[in-house]
Amino acid sequence: MEAMEAREGKMEARLRQWGAKIDELVAKAEEAGAEAKIDHRKRIDELRGKYQAAQSKLDELRAAGSEKRAIFEAGVESAWSELEAAFKKLTS
Repeated sequence: MEAMEAREGKMEARLRQWGAKIDELVAKAEEAGAEAKIDHRKRIDELRGKYQAAQSKLDELRAAGSEKRAIFEAGVESAWSELEAAFKKLTS
């Protein structure tokens, strides 16, 4: 159980880091020209949606009882992978 709590803590910390990066990207998008700004905002909105989905899945995992935990872990891993891929795509 402690290992799972430690893992959840690491995931929460990583989500906070990604949230801060999203804020940085929003600030950079505001400085961009009009056309680039529209493209950046669209991509950031997609990223923010994936961030919120990952946060929601992590919250569901925390609320799940130990017998249902495995069901929610798959959802968390999927949302996590999508968020990570979206960050890599946006920042590359």
